[in-house]
Amino acid sequence: MKKIENPKRENWAELLKRPTQTVENIENTVNQIFDDVRRHGDKAIEKYTAMFDGIETNLKQVSTSEIESAANLVSNRLKKAIQTAKQNIESFHNAQKTNKIEVETMSGVNCWQEKRPIEKIGLYIPGGTAPLFSTVLMLAVPAQIAGCKEIILCSPPNKEGKIANEILYTAQLCGVTKIFKVGGIQAIAGLTFGTQTIPQVYKIFGPGNQFVTVAKQLATKYGVAIDMPAGPSELLVFADESANASYVASDLLSQAEHGSDSQVILVTTSKYILSEVESEVEKQLNDLPRKDIAQKAIENSKLMYVETDEIALQLINEYAPEHFIICSKNETYFTNGIINAGSVFIGNYTPESAGDYASGTNHTLPTNGFSRAYSGVNLDSFLKSITFQKITKEGLKNIGDTIELMAAAEGLQAHKNAVSIRLKDIK
Repeated sequence: MKKIENPKRENWAELLKRPTQTVENIENTVNQIFDDVRRHGDKAIEKYTAMFDGIETNLKQVSTSEIESAANLVSNRLKKAIQTAKQNIESFHNAQKTNKIEVETMSGVNCWQEKRPIEKIGLYIPGGTAPLFSTVLMLAVPAQIAGCKEIILCSPPNKEGKIANEILYTAQLCGVTKIFKVGGIQAIAGLTFGTQTIPQVYKIFGPGNQFVTVAKQLATKYGVAIDMPAGPSELLVFADESANASYVASDLLSQAEHGSDSQVILVTTSKYILSEVESEVEKQLNDLPRKDIAQKAIENSKLMYVETDEIALQLINEYAPEHFIICSKNETYFTNGIINAGSVFIGNYTPESAGDYASGTNHTLPTNGFSRAYSGVNLDSFLKSITFQKITKEGLKNIGDTIELMAAAEGLQAHKNAVSIRLKDIK
């Protein structure tokens, strides 16, 4: 990890850059695959699955018997853990339900708002080196609570041409309606356009690599909504002398092992903690099965020393981390002052892993600085707000003159007439 002491403010933007390719580098590839899938449907998806995943397959829905067989291969202990996590996620997301909002804005003018589920959603679940069955929980549980009718899941097959048993078990546990063995850009394209086999959806959810992120952004050009531009994982930890260096190092490595393009950052006001965390990272790294992946991410990562909490908070808000851990005797200052972050973890005994799996909050979060403007996935992500209004005769008499004056001032005579013709009848 690169060590930086008291970085100058004018250098912050450069120092805090993510280790990602620019969109221009991969946009052409994404456009070509989208065009191919739009024209040729399943055949194009099968071609790219063979090309990128090394699997020759006929695209078809995962069968009930496959799901049942996979479920039988998941240990009872893991099933219980998944069920416990599901209960916590359900509790947190059920609590996010809101009632109908109704207001009489003036006498006789009634306005209200109600929420409706998005009927067809697509879930992208990364597979590859780490099949993220936890992401199934994070997306399918709130989708089910929201009342989405169709929940379509795509996940890349492994070298045996299968989806991980844990993903299939969790999917059926959470009410996923259809599952397909397809990943990458071609999966996002299939959900965007629909094919002979994959249904078209209205909104796509789920994290992925940089290619998947750009593919999701391209999907919006074709009228399909997305949860957010969620790319490679990232974590920033603020730690002062009250922190436990071994805990901090374990958190940094927990995100580094996601992928070689992940980024982790320590910001500290203690040179002692900086040195201790650096040593602990090297020590713990050697024991990781995914050492090679984590090592590459660590090379993109930084240890940063600043002199005060105030400077630290300003730097953290500029970075806008996906995950932000606070290990500080002055934790209230940071919890009150953080503006840009996807999810915040407070105290020495709140590892980021808790949010990834089982505490109840959602782990599908904005990366690459998008937490400046985007929220993480929540119940509202699967709902639409629809406004209603009903105006009585009295109400139209009360508001009519206002509407007529405004419409006339904008030069929209038909708008004015729509009120005037009614007022004549009322009078």
